[in-house]
Amino acid sequence: MALQAAMSRRVLRSSSAAFGVRSMSSWWRNGAYRDDNGKPVVLECVREAERRIAGNMNMEYLPIGGSLKMVQESIKLAYGENSDLIKDRRIAAVQALSGLKRFSPDSQIYFPVPTWANHHNIWRDAGVPQRAFHYYHPESRGLDFAAMMDDIKNAPNGSFFLLHACAHNPTGVDPTEEQWKEISYQFKVKGHFAFFDMAYQGFASGGPERDAKSIRIFLEDGHLIGCAQSYAKNMGLYGQRAGCLSVVCEDEKQAVAVKSRLQQIARPMYSNPPVHGALIVSTILGDPDLKQLWLKEVKGMADRIIGMRTALRENLEKLGSPLSWEHITKQIGMFCYSGMTPEQVDRLTSEFHIYMTRNGRISMAGVTTGNVGYLANAIHEVTKSA
Repeated sequence: MALQAAMSRRVLRSSSAAFGVRSMSSWWRNGAYRDDNGKPVVLECVREAERRIAGNMNMEYLPIGGSLKMVQESIKLAYGENSDLIKDRRIAAVQALSGLKRFSPDSQIYFPVPTWANHHNIWRDAGVPQRAFHYYHPESRGLDFAAMMDDIKNAPNGSFFLLHACAHNPTGVDPTEEQWKEISYQFKVKGHFAFFDMAYQGFASGGPERDAKSIRIFLEDGHLIGCAQSYAKNMGLYGQRAGCLSVVCEDEKQAVAVKSRLQQIARPMYSNPPVHGALIVSTILGDPDLKQLWLKEVKGMADRIIGMRTALRENLEKLGSPLSWEHITKQIGMFCYSGMTPEQVDRLTSEFHIYMTRNGRISMAGVTTGNVGYLANAIHEVTKSA
């Protein structure tokens, strides 16, 4: 056994030298998609959109509310192509900088534990008091649904909750469809307001409609909701900061008033949103052929990550790991909450030159067919005596 362990360590260290420490550092910590060669990706639909835009569009300021075409295509993507809410003009929406911004500064906000780290910074900067509700269950590495529901029930009526529409960041743990229905029902009972952060529509399961199911459930139950969309992940527009902020209102009159307020908030923050990303998004979503190409490409990205989840779990199981790695394939999206301790992560860094956040979060986009075996062996080495 000692000889086998020694040989394993030797193989792992040799592989580390072959892969290179510098490239390793970006693979499993980076929050951007990579192809199976570990390289950044620009989608073909984006390249084609840029070809059409080049030399044909002016670069004048957009209105404070942004590109109307982009906004219309975005709300169709989020709320449904044939949504009555859109037909009745009940949605107030503006182009926004992806990554989420200020909203309803006079209320307090409930965050899931954990949540995207920058959520705290955004609402702290806006002066909004923060509260927490249970979400992740460390022992099962899944959803702590019972505790979550208790927190929803015990929150003051009319509380403001931030929910991840799909591919929860950082855990990759999402409620099931039935659980979303229960959450929606309890929100209705308590009069809570749901604000959805939807950064991964299409990128999680490969299907934008499926990834918007949580929102659609809330809409079917008659909720008025807020939604922040981003095209950083699902179109690879990381540096373009293209997003949309929308609020479902009681009627068209209220929607006009809310949009005006959103524009008042945007004016001192960034005045006008950037034009290039908006042109790319509206060109892709507004053209049937380009949209079909995008749907194919975003499914390809999602499928690759899902495949790497399966491969990582299978490699760990083949190594005879005494631990359950079922959560790797149950979780979804960009990130995997591995369950590794900070000490185990430190060993991955010091002994195997693998870098990830100390909470054990792996960026699955950095896992490839060329490194998944190495990663599994390293994880096995640091966890087998746990």
